[in-house]
Amino acid sequence: MLACSFLFLPSITVVTWNVGTAMPPNDVTSLLHLNTGETNDVDMIAIGLQEVNCKINKRLKDALFTDQWSELFMDVLSPFHFVLVSTVRMQGVILLVFAKYYHLPFLQDIQTDCTRTGLGGYWGNKGGVSVRLSIFGHMVCFLNCHLPAHLEKAEQRKEDFATILHMQQFEGRAASGILDHDLVFWFGDLNFRIESLDIRFVKYAIDSNILNQLWEKDQLNIAKSTWPVLTGFQEGPLNFPPTFKFDVGTNKYDSSAKKRKPAWTDRILWKIKSPSVGLGAGGCQPSRGILSVSQLCYCSHMEYTVSDHKPVAAIFAVQFASKADKPPVEIYVADEWNRPEQAVVKYKMAAGFHRSSWDWIGLYRVGFRHPKDYVSYVWARTFLGLQVLFSEEALPKGKGEYILGYYSNTSSSIAGVTEPFQISMPRSEEGSSPTDSSGSSSEEEDDSTLVLLAPKSRSPSPGKMKRHRSRSPSLAKFQGLILRPSSRDRGTSRSPSPQSRRGLPGDIPTIHLADPRNLGLLPALRLEMIDQAMGKQRESTDQGPPGRSVSPTSPPGTPYRGIGEGKAGPAWGWQGSTGQGKPI
Repeated sequence: MLACSFLFLPSITVVTWNVGTAMPPNDVTSLLHLNTGETNDVDMIAIGLQEVNCKINKRLKDALFTDQWSELFMDVLSPFHFVLVSTVRMQGVILLVFAKYYHLPFLQDIQTDCTRTGLGGYWGNKGGVSVRLSIFGHMVCFLNCHLPAHLEKAEQRKEDFATILHMQQFEGRAASGILDHDLVFWFGDLNFRIESLDIRFVKYAIDSNILNQLWEKDQLNIAKSTWPVLTGFQEGPLNFPPTFKFDVGTNKYDSSAKKRKPAWTDRILWKIKSPSVGLGAGGCQPSRGILSVSQLCYCSHMEYTVSDHKPVAAIFAVQFASKADKPPVEIYVADEWNRPEQAVVKYKMAAGFHRSSWDWIGLYRVGFRHPKDYVSYVWARTFLGLQVLFSEEALPKGKGEYILGYYSNTSSSIAGVTEPFQISMPRSEEGSSPTDSSGSSSEEEDDSTLVLLAPKSRSPSPGKMKRHRSRSPSLAKFQGLILRPSSRDRGTSRSPSPQSRRGLPGDIPTIHLADPRNLGLLPALRLEMIDQAMGKQRESTDQGPPGRSVSPTSPPGTPYRGIGEGKAGPAWGWQGSTGQGKPI
């Protein structure tokens, strides 16, 4: 038996809600089990929505900005240190996956897919969307489905689910199909109904709290024992009332002329690839290499009345036999930045990490919402050693808590983060700015100085997640940063912002003059254009152009630390005043 100290038990919350094209409510804290003590221990949250308003005018707006539901969940979860890891949308079906920021480096190989099953596969009002990823080295897939409605469509639901499982394929050998993953969470408006029983008896059983008399007539419970495609899927007991169909704005079941029978349409199931079975709370210890799942909570939330469905939530403790204990990239910074010369970032990469010249290091406020929600960034260049500098103009003024994250272009994810640290920079005097807006200061600097246009949206879309295929429409990428050259440099620059996609060799993006507060956010770009003028070539299409990382003198003995390190700093660090440093 494996000792408990060697096991890793992350906690995962899964939520499903058919929102019936409604506007988001003002508060979803109870749905996400926030402020209850439970969320303090939750590591990830997956939220599956169905029937999000997808009229043409709404979809056009959502293509430019994130939809209101995604905005709501990001706003609510970010103060609890949850960051949006991935999202995928197919018309009205949305899946969002969040994780605590300090877990981000251990979430890799993130991919999404979607499958339409409406109108014979041509319409996305029905079907499934998925996010798959490696969690501490274990392959996990979240699948949100909206299956056909009505009592008589049970066989169609089975066929559509089989189609989704067959159609969704991911790149890589670890887990190409949904059922190849170590753990699958399947949830959504699965639309299974209660057979045979009269509506009056169903309502009587609900009112009398004898729900067990309805379980054996539930189509999904019947299917789990008869459909081979559902072999191995598990579900907790349905100890909550049927979640469909309610009069909107009330907790009363359908009072319309149709008098539709209540049903448990909204469900959350899971499947483990290994031959072991899931354990209940307090279950026995698994053997080495065995994955187990304990469902801690499975409930509906009657307090939400914006839809004819009630949302359903489940909390799981997932027991892995092992845990990856080191991130792909470790970042070291001083405990506090009081002066610009302290804004030096050291980092080291794990063996086998595939870096790119398009990798960058972002500076985030504590409580950031997604990986592109940075305050500023620098390119992670390596030709002057594994260290970079944030220029004075790129540093936020005033006091606050911040986090550094290393963004890997290859994996489209954050590969390393620091613990929160303090930045205390003096504010500019009133009426002054980092540069003279008249351009007089540019006479003293290289004419190729670039400036950055700050994002106009307060919450830019996280952009396309890794390997999202074109046949699966997703949340559109919002270009929050636009680059253009100054009047004397037009046509001479070619270094994109990290929110931009890598272009073909020789592509030259446009660069705009911008707010002076953003000057210096791209210190690496000046050398880029000097190199171009001298005829230097890109390293390669994969690596991107070389850049310039300025490494100023570091205060001798300044401690650096990464996530998990104490104030005294880690055993690996830098000291000296050469700017190159040495291990200590």
